[in-house]
Amino acid sequence: MDKPRIRCEIRDGIAEVMLTRGDKLNALDRAMFGAIDETLNQLERQKGLRAVILHGEGRAFCAGLDVKSMLRQPVAALEILRREADEATNLAQRVAYGWHQLPVPVIAVTQGVCFGGGLQIALGADFRFSTPDCRFSVMEIKWGIIPDMSGSVTLRNLMGVDVAMELAMSGRELDAQEARALGLVSRVCEDPLDAAREFARTLITKSPDALAGIKQLYHQAWARSDEVMLKEETRLQQQILGRPNQWRATLNSLFRWRLPFGPRRNAL
Repeated sequence: MDKPRIRCEIRDGIAEVMLTRGDKLNALDRAMFGAIDETLNQLERQKGLRAVILHGEGRAFCAGLDVKSMLRQPVAALEILRREADEATNLAQRVAYGWHQLPVPVIAVTQGVCFGGGLQIALGADFRFSTPDCRFSVMEIKWGIIPDMSGSVTLRNLMGVDVAMELAMSGRELDAQEARALGLVSRVCEDPLDAAREFARTLITKSPDALAGIKQLYHQAWARSDEVMLKEETRLQQQILGRPNQWRATLNSLFRWRLPFGPRRNAL
């Protein structure tokens, strides 16, 4: 059997959640999506929880979607996009936006690479502490798709629309200092996990009601109609997936081909 995708330890009201697929740079396969979702459900029910630290095992926080795994399991790719009629989010969005919804402060700690879906998960946290050598990318364009794991909601709260579109359209990589300057990263330090632990210990000395209130107030102040945007992500992604241009982008990325793109046939 595969080893568990997540390890969660809670001590003194602080939960440390680790992505444990370090040999694959913590890339997101179907099992990882399920494990993160279940962990979020457990944390939501956890009494006495005061703060969460989210980090990745090994050399990377998260390299994004495990595309090869998803290509071998096309049904799984459809599963993560399926939304129940009464739900604002699908599974792909919950594993990122769920950190945003927890009523306690969440600190993501990034190292190595933080790409694509991994970046969207980190953006779901309230704070992002990074090593100086970590690299970031809104990488979905590489596969001919859009950021659809709540990125439209979380990016807009951090930067202007022009900067967000430039990052999403180019898919270019940023170093930690540029990511900090653009608002993707809260703090750059040599040992971000230790800094996150120290920060969490400071937070638990504050009123939990006040912390929850600040989180709710500030997210509401910066946000506009999250439910509408989350549904729009899925609608657009479902229209893009499986089209010839999306397959060309994927094949170009997997095999370093340079297949030409065709015209956009239908309006999105």
